[in-house]
Parts: sequence; structure tokens; C-alpha cells
Amino acid sequence: MTRSNTLGRDLRALRTSRKMTLEELATRLDRSVGWLSQVERDISTPRLSDLREIADIFDVPLSLLFGNASAPENEKGRIVRASVRRVMGEQDKGLIETLISPDLTDSFEVIHSTFQPGSSRPRPIARPTQEVAYLVSGKLDIWLNEEPFTVAAGDSFRIREQTYRWANPYEAPAIAIWVISPPVY
Repeated sequence: MTRSNTLGRDLRALRTSRKMTLEELATRLDRSVGWLSQVERDISTPRLSDLREIADIFDVPLSLLFGNASAPENEKGRIVRASVRRVMGEQDKGLIETLISPDLTDSFEVIHSTFQPGSSRPRPIARPTQEVAYLVSGKLDIWLNEEPFTVAAGDSFRIREQTYRWANPYEAPAIAIWVISPPVY
């Protein structure tokens, strides 16, 4: 699978996960449906300005749209080496997320999150997803519908149809693995 194949498939996955039609996205981009369809089928290549606009529309970091790092042909789309994971951006200061899934074409995504000591998301958010997180190391304070919990290494939690926020007031990073459906990045 080439970089452009990953790009087209990822764009389609982002669009469908947000329940957006080709027509809706094409209108927001001021482009034709035909052009967008060709991009999703890897027939046309979007300009960098198109990718910036797409990233803004989907509220994802631009880096997400640059596909997977080079890998041996037999690993592409199947194996993700730790050293070449796609960084999903640092949307919250002190939170570093990388994509563990090979791409965004599944009905779920797997994310590796590192919550730095002293970092937090003070405002609650809600997403139209089902999420399960497993804390690999450290401790993390979370609020589910504003009910506080502290989770530690080996604990897991689910977020479904509720608000959440988090804080890491502890001295060590907290590392979590998330399974999120549908993909949000």
C-alpha cells in the first residue's frame, strides 16, 4: 500500500466516521464531488492547502494526513513499528498521542496516550464514540459525567455517552491504550 493509498483510505474513513457525505465535504472544500471521490480512491492527489482545510474540517492534526512511514512491503497496513507510529498531535498540552492502528480504515482505532505529569484537560468533552482505556503505567484522575475517579496501572475504564476530563497531578507519566469506535482522528 503506498502513501497515497493510505491517504485516500484515511480520508474516506474520517469522512464516514463523521457521517459526512461526499457532497457535504466537497461543498465545504469548494471542490467537486468527482475530485473528492478521486482523492478517496487515490486517483487524484490533493494539494497541501486542501489537506490543511481537510484537517481543519475534521479537527485533526495535519500530520495525520501524511500516511504511514515507510515500511517493508509485507508490513504495510499490517505491522506498526513503535518507532514509526503516527503522532496524532498534542491537542491538550501535556498529552501525546500516537496511532497504534495501521490506518483509520477499521471501525475502531487504537491510540497510545502519554499524559505528562502536571497536565490536565480542565473542561469536559463528549464525543459520539464508545471508548475503553487501559492504564499501562502511572496514575490518572478522570471525571466521567463529573464523577471523580483515580485509575492506576492495570485499571481500565469506559466512556460511552458521557462527558469526561482528566488530570495527571502525579510525578510520573500515565500511559494508556485506548480503543475508540468509531475512529475520531
